[in-house]
Amino acid sequence: MIATKPPITELIRPIAEQRILLHHVSWETFECLLADIGDRRKTLFHYINNTLEIMSPLSLHEGSSHFFDKLLTIYVDELNIDMRCLGSLLMKIPELKIGGEPDSCYYIKNEPVIRDREDVIVGQDPPPDLVLEVDITNPSDRRLPIYALLGIPEIWLYDGYDLAFFALESGKYLPITKSLSFPHLPAAIIVEYLQRRLLIGETKILKEFREWVKNNHKKQA
Repeated sequence: MIATKPPITELIRPIAEQRILLHHVSWETFECLLADIGDRRKTLFHYINNTLEIMSPLSLHEGSSHFFDKLLTIYVDELNIDMRCLGSLLMKIPELKIGGEPDSCYYIKNEPVIRDREDVIVGQDPPPDLVLEVDITNPSDRRLPIYALLGIPEIWLYDGYDLAFFALESGKYLPITKSLSFPHLPAAIIVEYLQRRLLIGETKILKEFREWVKNNHKKQA
């Protein structure tokens, strides 16, 4: 059974993640900051309307995000679906002066288009089909306008309690009951395995999830 509130994560909920909001930051300053820090950073950046958000995720946040990757990797493996996970891919469009780095992002429908790309550049290449945001201690609502301008078709928001699916429609994200990318994978199932991993361990729960996929889905060509 799926845990009721408070979830298992509430038992070990950390202090709030370190987030800084800086206003009146020029696009040029944002670009210089990215160039100066380069690949050494372990922070996520989001920029829109001259406002820069800098976030340093904590372990519970990172653990949940990476476990999503593992679950989806098993799911597409069992169903023979092509998917490419690009993690916290930096996505920015200088002409619109927007930029963002999700907790994770996935190419499914557009995977064949970027399959041979070693350096995916959103704006030149198509955007990911799906973006994941983990909201363990802080909401990600302020990032949705960035993703809408980037043209991300679908957003998943996980807050430690529930997982919600959103689809881009007329420039705004509206809640949907079934994922566009994985319509036969219920949000409740994902939440169940995310929470139970903290009780019985990731290795065992991943094996159980693989069995669930086998028992509930037919192979797709």
